[in-house]
Amino acid sequence: MSEVLDELVRMVQSARRCVLFSGAGISTDCGVPDFRSPSGLWNQFQPIHFTDFLKSPDIRLEAWRRYFVIHAAFSGAIPGPAHRAVRELVDKGRIHTIITQNIDDLHRRSGIDPSQIIEVHGNGTFARCLSCEKRHELDWVREAIQREGAVPACLECGGLVKSATISFGQPMPDAEMAAARAASLDCDLFIAVGSSLQVYPAASLPIIAKHNRAGLVIINREPTSLDSFSDLVIHAELGDTLAQVAERID
Repeated sequence: MSEVLDELVRMVQSARRCVLFSGAGISTDCGVPDFRSPSGLWNQFQPIHFTDFLKSPDIRLEAWRRYFVIHAAFSGAIPGPAHRAVRELVDKGRIHTIITQNIDDLHRRSGIDPSQIIEVHGNGTFARCLSCEKRHELDWVREAIQREGAVPACLECGGLVKSATISFGQPMPDAEMAAARAASLDCDLFIAVGSSLQVYPAASLPIIAKHNRAGLVIINREPTSLDSFSDLVIHAELGDTLAQVAERID
């Protein structure tokens, strides 16, 4: 393990522009449940397809009921050792951009500038109008549902209000995906942390980086389908691994 860490430290130190890609595994140590494991949230709630959300007021109400349960599962979480180590590497200028699949907002809450974070699956701490994209707070939605028994319309344009996350069947956010692809093409080191690398199109980003001659590192507790494609694979605890790297780099 020491030789593997030595190599990771060397790669980070020599990188001109490093991208870190994070998945659910970076947050599970913080008490945030994942979605796809046997004990994940999708086993409690079958996901509601985006087209069904658009069709029916009753389905939208049920989607919000389920979402408030999901939100309660991560709303009290605080950034863990892996988030703090990533922030330290950002502060030291060793990580330029973070691309995350997570909706828990923990990278920002760890102290990282939002301009360095790309959330390809959205942010679960607020809602957004699907028409004009006006932000709405979750408490406002919850109170309106409790008061009226229906999902409120957008205060700006009257459009449909949905959690600011990407649902099954919902188009990926154009701006965020474009920024993520650009960052993946521009980096010379791509580190994937805590992701099964099974959810596309986000999982295509390390492939894009590798095809553009960037070094590819995968740090995950379990094997991934891209392990054989990468330059360095570490199967270990994420927080401890990243903390050791951050401690050894100026």
